[in-house]
Amino acid sequence: MEAVFASVRQGEVLHTYDFVDVINRETRFGWQIKSTKESTPVTWKRAKIPNASNLIAESRESTQGANVLEDAIINFCNSHAIESIELYDLEEIGYSRLIIGNDGLVTYFEKLLCDRINPEIFSPDDFYWKWSEPKISTKKEQLQSLHGFHRNSNEKWWAWHGLGENQLHFSGEKAWWPAKNELHQKSFRLPSNEKKLTLEKFVEIIASIDS
Repeated sequence: MEAVFASVRQGEVLHTYDFVDVINRETRFGWQIKSTKESTPVTWKRAKIPNASNLIAESRESTQGANVLEDAIINFCNSHAIESIELYDLEEIGYSRLIIGNDGLVTYFEKLLCDRINPEIFSPDDFYWKWSEPKISTKKEQLQSLHGFHRNSNEKWWAWHGLGENQLHFSGEKAWWPAKNELHQKSFRLPSNEKKLTLEKFVEIIASIDS
């Protein structure tokens, strides 16, 4: 996905863990690229919060302690984008998204996320947080995660697995998806199995073009 996007936008694939995946140095524009199935949660990245152990303990003891941890997670996300703006001297950061629907419908859209003047994507005031209930499966105990809910909709946007491997899942990304009747998107259906090319057939076609 990154390579295709970079080719279309005359950009450069970074191959890093920075917030932006592709940049155009001439236009000073960067993009984060995501391509998943509709039901697959988007992982922001491993959110390794400084002093996490103490912050987690304090978050369980008081509302003030919880607010400090919650703000740290949102600030982590904003800082991730701001670092790319500064590192690559960008003016704007966009979002390029390919959604593969469970019904075979593929949707593509782009969205402006932030710019140099307004670099913060999220506000801590827009969310409230709760630790999940402990779960014990037949095999092992599942560690609790910290869930962030959007205040306006009461929908879960975040799940931070700070007691485990620090993944930060961002299910609120679905709020960015365009409505089905919006113009600024492209939708198409995946080809049927009968219309798909085998690797051998694809190589054969490419070879015939070169010759």
